[in-house]
Amino acid sequence: MSSLCCSSHTSLHHLQKNLYNRNGTITTTPFRSTSSSVKTTGSVSYNRVSAVNTREQEMVLEAGIEENKKKLQLGIAEFYDESSGIWENIWGDHMHHGFYDPDSTVSVSDHRLAQIRMIEKSLTFASLSEEASKWPKSVVDVGCGIGGSSRYLAKKYGASCVGITLSPVQAQRANALAAAQGLADKVSFQVADALEQPFPDNQFDLVWSMESGEHMPDKAKFVGELARVAAPGGTIIIVTWCHRDLRPDEESLQPWEKNLLKKICDSFYLPAWCSTADYVRLLETMSLQDIKSADWSPFVAPFWPAVIRSALTWKGFTSLLRSGLKTIKGALAMPLMIEGFKKGVIKFAIITCRKPEDVEGE
Repeated sequence: MSSLCCSSHTSLHHLQKNLYNRNGTITTTPFRSTSSSVKTTGSVSYNRVSAVNTREQEMVLEAGIEENKKKLQLGIAEFYDESSGIWENIWGDHMHHGFYDPDSTVSVSDHRLAQIRMIEKSLTFASLSEEASKWPKSVVDVGCGIGGSSRYLAKKYGASCVGITLSPVQAQRANALAAAQGLADKVSFQVADALEQPFPDNQFDLVWSMESGEHMPDKAKFVGELARVAAPGGTIIIVTWCHRDLRPDEESLQPWEKNLLKKICDSFYLPAWCSTADYVRLLETMSLQDIKSADWSPFVAPFWPAVIRSALTWKGFTSLLRSGLKTIKGALAMPLMIEGFKKGVIKFAIITCRKPEDVEGE
């Protein structure tokens, strides 16, 4: 993948780059002796030692990956523990971009409608049927925030929904809102790792990830888990921030682009970014069907300027000061998101696919 290291967790990505090939599987390069004068018995002994050393090196690298993953996840959890309350207070219970007409000027109430429109546009793009008999009966919301998407989908389809988040504050608030809206029998939320989901295989008719993929340090494992828990014939919807696709003559983004993304990652607890094309390639390796993607960047353009305007109101400013340093740091990075979109470095992408009906073993 053309993922780029662009966060304060750079060591994590470097370790992953050394351990994982393009398909996300562990690879090692055994140490080989360059001496042709070693006798056979000595060679066998030497190779055993080198094999032990290689395994020890692998264990050290794996331990480093796990440690950095935990640090990243703790940072993400604390960031959303701090910021979710202020977001809900100003923007409501949908913690994601809205879908707008390009170059539109809108109010906060319009933004909330635009967030609902984002959900509906995503469902339409993924070709979910309007026939009630074909509606999803079970949904997982991966990176659920305070549960806005789950509750909306439960009401729309009558489906049972479960949401997962790294933030205990979000999970508690999401369950409280579900109970307040009379949905406790349909919707539930829990703290869980999207890279190790606590669900059996082939479980959900709709696998929903609305702006959570950007937080995943291992994109191959992330997509693999989405595919694993999807039921045969189930739909997977990924809406996420990406960097632009690389041109055929490029090996990586330009230095100034990497620097811009690094600043954003440091503020929002993001690991390595990848492109939309990277996601598509990953899905293709998993034999998923009806894979399609689109760049919706023009349709989310009004979002970040509006978030900044809301932060500059008295209500927004005082709430921000009370929220904590992580939230303030994230707020200061918002102009960088606008710059990234305007310069074409950041892309707002939707990627959808379907799990084959004839899954092996079914």
